[in-house]
Amino acid sequence: MHPFFKSVQKVLLLLVVVLFCSSCTRGFLASMETNPWKLVSLPTEATLADLAFVNQNHGWLVGNRATLLETTDGGESWEQRMLDLGEGQIYSFLSVSFSGSEGWIVGQPGLLLHTTDEGKSWERIPLSEKLPGSPYSVTALDRGSAEMTTDVGAIYRTQDDGKTWKAMVQEAVGVVRNISRSEDGRYVAVSARGSFYSTWEPGQEAWEPHNRNSSKRLQNMGYGKDNRLWLLARGGSVQFSEPGELDEWQDPFNPEYATSWGLLDMAYRTPEEIWIAGGSGNLMASFDGGKTWQKDREIENIPSNLYRIVFVTPEQGFVLGQRGTLLKYQQAA
Repeated sequence: MHPFFKSVQKVLLLLVVVLFCSSCTRGFLASMETNPWKLVSLPTEATLADLAFVNQNHGWLVGNRATLLETTDGGESWEQRMLDLGEGQIYSFLSVSFSGSEGWIVGQPGLLLHTTDEGKSWERIPLSEKLPGSPYSVTALDRGSAEMTTDVGAIYRTQDDGKTWKAMVQEAVGVVRNISRSEDGRYVAVSARGSFYSTWEPGQEAWEPHNRNSSKRLQNMGYGKDNRLWLLARGGSVQFSEPGELDEWQDPFNPEYATSWGLLDMAYRTPEEIWIAGGSGNLMASFDGGKTWQKDREIENIPSNLYRIVFVTPEQGFVLGQRGTLLKYQQAA
């Protein structure tokens, strides 16, 4: 080969390498300057599902294998509590919610628990054998009042301590991957295969189905504090709806192109500060409403998938994971 062409070939190869390396640099997120999360030691290796607080200090944490933990110091330490649920059946606690001293827990298969004394005692509430699906989530509303969903999208409300329940939708939506509730009582449910989603708001007789807007299957959805829906899709994709819209979506994006960890949950600490959790200790944050993102690389060292983020208040937040992994939010001094 002529020396001139050899030189051109070397220059082209060098340009390719430079472009490849620069794209890799852009693909990895910038690291957060400080880590606001502290790993809390728990007396269990169960997978954690949900938590709720009676007041700033007194809270309850639930998980699989009938895991029930109580804190009286704001979540700094937790003690395991055992409930007598009979022999021969192992329950998974999925959701817990409190309104004042009254609380509720739902689990599978077919479990509903109720307390009126901050959890000092729990009463098992019988569920009808005709209940569509199994209990999925519960929300305490007021004295004696709560809403319960099932894993096929049924929504029920009680106003008499669980003695009777009124169906809020005429038909269930079908087997769901997850259901999320907004602060004002709206719901969004992702189908089991992630192929579509459905929404419901108080006053509607049935769920309203919506087609997903990309080829990627949906992983999770929820309502933000900025009047937008958010969704997480396979392959680490994130998308926000237009404010106040259910079918109009902004362009999808991957916060970190260079990795393909599954993203599992999103939560707003404030209308501008958003957190995303995922597999293999993946934890990311945006401080400008989702425009730019940073990664908490100290959390990557924790060998756990992070399934759920809960901000009880902007100052009190937790990340729940597998094998008894619990992270507690600590505001910067």
